[in-house]
Amino acid sequence: MDSIDVAACWEANAETWTRHARAGYDLYRDALNTPVFLANLPDIAGLTGLDIGCGEGANTRKLAEAGGRMIAVDIAPTFIRHAQEAEAAAPLGIDYRLGDGTALPFPDAQFDFATAFMSMMDMPFQNRALTEAARVLKPGGFLQFSILHPCFAPPYRKVLRDDAGNIRAIEVGRYFDGIDGEIETWRFGAAPVAVKASVEPFRVPRFHRTLSEWVAMIVAAGLTIEHMAEPHVDAETAKAIPYLADTHIAPLFLHIRARRGAAA
Repeated sequence: MDSIDVAACWEANAETWTRHARAGYDLYRDALNTPVFLANLPDIAGLTGLDIGCGEGANTRKLAEAGGRMIAVDIAPTFIRHAQEAEAAAPLGIDYRLGDGTALPFPDAQFDFATAFMSMMDMPFQNRALTEAARVLKPGGFLQFSILHPCFAPPYRKVLRDDAGNIRAIEVGRYFDGIDGEIETWRFGAAPVAVKASVEPFRVPRFHRTLSEWVAMIVAAGLTIEHMAEPHVDAETAKAIPYLADTHIAPLFLHIRARRGAAA
């Protein structure tokens, strides 16, 4: 599967995805993943940033609100249209463009920082995506990205519960399988039953890599890892928001920040 095939998948997903995400059905993102990502982000006020795989722009808007001068790209035209419409309705100075994360349409050393919220694991040739991100960073600039956790969300993952319905473990498998474009179908689990039944499931291409492969690709791109995070909820939050309780047992997401060396 190449970028053209991936773009077709995401273009097909984009309309429903935008509507459901804006309705608050992407609970993992809104209640856990994005807040932790932003809490660990260095100060970006006044810096020029690139958001890679921006979708309909929800997180790009948060970066702009934090003071970043943002350009954002996505491979799906419908996502870009929705993002541009949101910018027109409430301007934050964001420049949304159609673009492929594995072949960024920007010159070398243009950005102070780059972000990629849950997009790189869905790209073919992640090595190219990381190399491209490093290329467009200024010396000393950083890339911060989030992905499904390679160890705890490989191609096979199952939540195991006890007789009372409480989560007791996460079962994983196929960790070492090289997955290149295997299609997963799912809907936002937090959406009401009737809403989920009214739409076709998303078709999401997966390109699974092991943790060591991710680290090797980051190093090969000329980046140095300086921060990692595994977002999770505490016991109290797990009881209050059962939908997120699996992350109290094992992380679903992995965050990495890596910096380009100061020397060219």
